[in-house]
Amino acid sequence: MAPPLKRIPSDPELPRQADVVVIGGGIIGVSAAFSLVERGLSVALVEKGIVGGEQSSRSWGWCRQQNRDERELPLSGVSMRLWDKFAAEIDEDVGFRRCGLFYVTDKPAQLAEWEQWQRLAREYDVNSRMLTAAEAQERVPAQGRQWLGGVYSVDDGKGDPSIAVPTIAEGARKRGLTIHQQCAARGLDIADGAVTGVVTEKGTIRTQAVLNAGGAWASMFCRRYGLPFPQASVRQAVVHTRPMANLGEAVYTPECTVTRRLDGSYTLAVSGRATVDVTPQGLRYARVFLPMFFKRLKAIEFGIGASMFRGPEALARWRNDQVSPFERTRVLDPAPSRRTIAAILKAVTGQFPAFAGLEIADTWGAYVDCTPDSVPVVSAVDGTRGLYLAAGGSGHGFGLGPGLGQLAADLVAGDTPCVDPRPFRLTRFYDGTGVRVGGI
Repeated sequence: MAPPLKRIPSDPELPRQADVVVIGGGIIGVSAAFSLVERGLSVALVEKGIVGGEQSSRSWGWCRQQNRDERELPLSGVSMRLWDKFAAEIDEDVGFRRCGLFYVTDKPAQLAEWEQWQRLAREYDVNSRMLTAAEAQERVPAQGRQWLGGVYSVDDGKGDPSIAVPTIAEGARKRGLTIHQQCAARGLDIADGAVTGVVTEKGTIRTQAVLNAGGAWASMFCRRYGLPFPQASVRQAVVHTRPMANLGEAVYTPECTVTRRLDGSYTLAVSGRATVDVTPQGLRYARVFLPMFFKRLKAIEFGIGASMFRGPEALARWRNDQVSPFERTRVLDPAPSRRTIAAILKAVTGQFPAFAGLEIADTWGAYVDCTPDSVPVVSAVDGTRGLYLAAGGSGHGFGLGPGLGQLAADLVAGDTPCVDPRPFRLTRFYDGTGVRVGGI
């Protein structure tokens, strides 16, 4: 079942031209569009389905600096400031709250990783502190568990995935953005190695700058033009409860996470457990993903499903005057794994008896678009002037999305980047740098 999501209208007319066309209405694309229109540029956002309809509305909603890979830390600081900016400057509530995040564990190796990460916290001025065993037990009491310790990330928080992206998009519209839903980008017009337009199902928009922020579909779009972007869609699942008593705002344990939403309901999930479907695209990029799969083998299941034949990783050919795969799947809505849902419910109710009487409102699946090193890509695309890529959130793109959008907008506009863009360049997978799997 699809998650709850605020719906917004589309603009009635597709512009004949724009300074920039953004493909994809997720958190990255919408944030980039917001930043670009603030600079006085004319921007059109085209979305094959509905704004926020895929991964951006299916996430936990955590917005954090804690436990990020060092390559992402500068950008995570930018993102947190932008979440504050959206909350302050957009007339409607975007659902962002700095509530603090609690992590607890009874695993010595995990606690040691968190303790080691505190060096980065000090270096990047992240307001984070370790919890003693007694503090962890007091903050997150759990049945039958004795926590060895934990982390409290004081200034981190959460956004509400059901309203955040559509509300930011509406804020951008008030600043000049035009929004076009049910309007798939089928392809590009290219002349002399440079972009001259975007061909959509509703017509062509003339432009010299295109940002591909297509989430799990980004690699398929690039592939038409011989542009390799290694991307794997990892299937995850979420349980959504009905509103209930406040049992904590945002908590992580090794077996589950619980996140309270604005309406008092909870998002329940498990970190690191996912299914990777065998697909043509997956086989194409298998070698570059091997380091990640070996590192996380215990948390990954492999399967064969419908995505072998349709969806963002299937084989597909089409012309700009033909119905594209993007139109055949308006909203990517995979069925949640029953096995994962059962594991989430067992973990949550086993550790927290107060959840034993929870009422399930719905469950849903999502495809998380991952890169081989778990670090997103924000980059100009070599060989095609005017084409830029911002995708590969790798399961933590919601909170980082505003910063990723800001960096993408900087590159598109030719302005000084908000952070060093080199860690996010697409060519790192091919220039001999080597894949260093990120995150803890």
